[in-house]
Amino acid sequence: MTNPVFLCPDLEGDTVLLDGPEGRHAALVKRLRAGETVDLVDGAGTRVTGTVMTTTKDTVTVAVASRSLEPPPSPRLTVVQALAKGDRGELAVELMTEVGVDAIVPWAASRCIAKWTDKSLQRWRSTAQEAAKQSRRAWFPSVSEVAATADVAGLAGQLLVLHEQAALPLSTVELSGDVVLVVGPEGGVTPEELDALGGTPVRLGPTVLRTSTAGAAAAAVISARTARW
Repeated sequence: MTNPVFLCPDLEGDTVLLDGPEGRHAALVKRLRAGETVDLVDGAGTRVTGTVMTTTKDTVTVAVASRSLEPPPSPRLTVVQALAKGDRGELAVELMTEVGVDAIVPWAASRCIAKWTDKSLQRWRSTAQEAAKQSRRAWFPSVSEVAATADVAGLAGQLLVLHEQAALPLSTVELSGDVVLVVGPEGGVTPEELDALGGTPVRLGPTVLRTSTAGAAAAAVISARTARW
């Protein structure tokens, strides 16, 4: 079984103090004890593996056994996720983080019903952080501020738009460098948005996926076809 992962911004030195909310979670919820092995990451590629030395009610001190800097996944994979009602947005973020996407861009598409607030951004970022730890990632995905269609069109990378009426399967697209996947809302991407985005419409398969699962499925296809997986 792999080591549990905790987020720690300062990984310098022979011993590392895990405190704050992460230290409290490790000590009280995970009930770490002296002698257990853990991984600490900074979310930007650095991973420390070490042994728990001591714990208090809200801190854990770890003796560093090894330290490494993992290269970022390549090609870079960004998913533009249309806002979804209820908790489907957080579900989408969780699944996409688990399959390894590098960046998540909330998109206020014209057919979105959900309203975006500061709390929405906090929930998406918190969900991404927890999913990254659960999936043992050293690189945590970024979650940006909500984007308009013009912002999405300006993103760097090969832009592929998931569309149920597209004729081109995602599994056969010729890939060239970094990828930006666009996932529309439950009502779909409008013809006007498709024109404005300027990307290539693609489909996953014969079935129609929910907006909360399409991004993760598409990211898996891209990852399996590149050096990411």
